[in-house]
This record gives sequence, C-alpha cells and structure tokens, in this order.
Amino acid sequence: MNADDTADAAAEGDAPAGWTLWNDEPGGRRILVYRPDVFREGEFPAECLPTIFVSNGSRARRPGAAQLAGTTWNVTLYLEPQVEAAPETYDSRDEAVAAAEELARRFDAGEVDYRSLYQVPREEYFERLDELTGRDAQRYADGSTSDDE
Repeated sequence: MNADDTADAAAEGDAPAGWTLWNDEPGGRRILVYRPDVFREGEFPAECLPTIFVSNGSRARRPGAAQLAGTTWNVTLYLEPQVEAAPETYDSRDEAVAAAEELARRFDAGEVDYRSLYQVPREEYFERLDELTGRDAQRYADGSTSDDE
C-alpha cells in the first residue's frame, strides 16, 4: 500500500477538516497532512505539504535515530523538509494526538503564523496559502496583520 492508498483509506472522521490522516501506527507515530489534493496536483509545491508528526522517537536527524523511543511524545508541524515549528512535548500519546488535532484545526482556521518559521520569505506562496486557508488578512499576537507592510 502506498502513501496515496493510505491517505485515501483514512476514514472521514479521522482528521480535522482540511487534513488527511496519512499514517497512524497503533501506539506509535501519527501523521496528518494538509490538503494533499492541492499539493500533489501542481497547484502548490509538493515539498511544501504542511505535515504534522506525532512521535516519541528521537528528533535527531541521523539514521536509526527514529528507532530510539522516548518517554515523551512530540508534535511537530513541518511546512517543508527544513522548515518546522518548535516541537510541543507531551507525556502521553493521547495528549499528543489531541494537541496535533487542535494544531491542525488552528492551522486550517488561519491561526498559525507560518511566516515566522521561514528564514527566507516566500511571499507569493504565503499569499496563495492564505487564500487556501481562508485568510485574507491574518492578525497576529503583536497586533500586526499579514497585510501590514
């Protein structure tokens, strides 16, 4: 079964609106992806597919590191392979799954400031992602908006 089959097999209620349950290992890693329908058809770059990982393995990027299970669970939002939000840490998988679902809902509602995660701005992409998530002007905690110059 490939990733497309896994995503297509996910039940409707398994992920928040706009998200697809890509992988859910019993008692293990869980992966949610945002709108794979638009990120795989050329409308948006496939490498920019927003992805939320729930895992308890080591976060080190080296071969075999993911096999080292820890006692805490991480929830990490990736916007590209090298663009990620700081992981949130939880004591149990259930807490991490609930937090991942809340993060997914906030992202879809336009409440996640993904611009701040990029070192090199991608303004044209941000504008298109704003449209996809229904944000014309996102208001941030400091009072600024995505329309501010």
